[in-house]
Amino acid sequence: MKVTERRTAIAATPPPQPARTAAPRYPLTVGVVLWHVTMSLDGFIAGPDDAMDWVFRHAGPNPEVDATIPTIGAVLAGAHTAGVGRKGGVPEQAKSVYGGAWSAPIFVLSHRAPDDDDDDPNITYLSGDIRAAVASARDAAGGRDLLVLGADVARQCVAAGLIDEILVHVAPLLLGDGVRLFGGPGVAPVELETVSVSEAGQIANLRYRVVRTGRRGRP
Repeated sequence: MKVTERRTAIAATPPPQPARTAAPRYPLTVGVVLWHVTMSLDGFIAGPDDAMDWVFRHAGPNPEVDATIPTIGAVLAGAHTAGVGRKGGVPEQAKSVYGGAWSAPIFVLSHRAPDDDDDDPNITYLSGDIRAAVASARDAAGGRDLLVLGADVARQCVAAGLIDEILVHVAPLLLGDGVRLFGGPGVAPVELETVSVSEAGQIANLRYRVVRTGRRGRP
């Protein structure tokens, strides 16, 4: 897999352990791959021309988000999603993950790095297979969850069986047009099981686990 590191901020290698055996590649607890997204009631995650102002218009205190942020060790996003935050006129909160409430390694899956670098020391650009991209990002996550952002990258992860959980915030809005959460001609159904349902103000929080063979009913 080709890796273009413009500026890389991977966690420092832990000091050598006194034990004679080598330390494991991952901690004993390995985080999940989480697709976290806000969606309108009619199934759109962005409006026409990638409009995201409606997301921040409906944002507010949400314990589900507060509990999720500390679990995230790294982010994997698509080039299109990363580019939306760089466009002029977008809300300030859209220019950083969780509006700046989170900072750690960010991996952008792209054919090439952008010409106008934004000097973010955490960003690493990757090109190639989605499985290799997820593996690189999980390495950097250090045993915590990997957050997946962007419809295209998330769909690739779902198709490859790499998504473990999906957290959707449903906004009280019918957008009518834009970028769909999921689907398209020939896309196979994906079975989910409900992990939790809650609400925060006018937002409904829906958390699901992707069902794989032998995993239904896992605590």
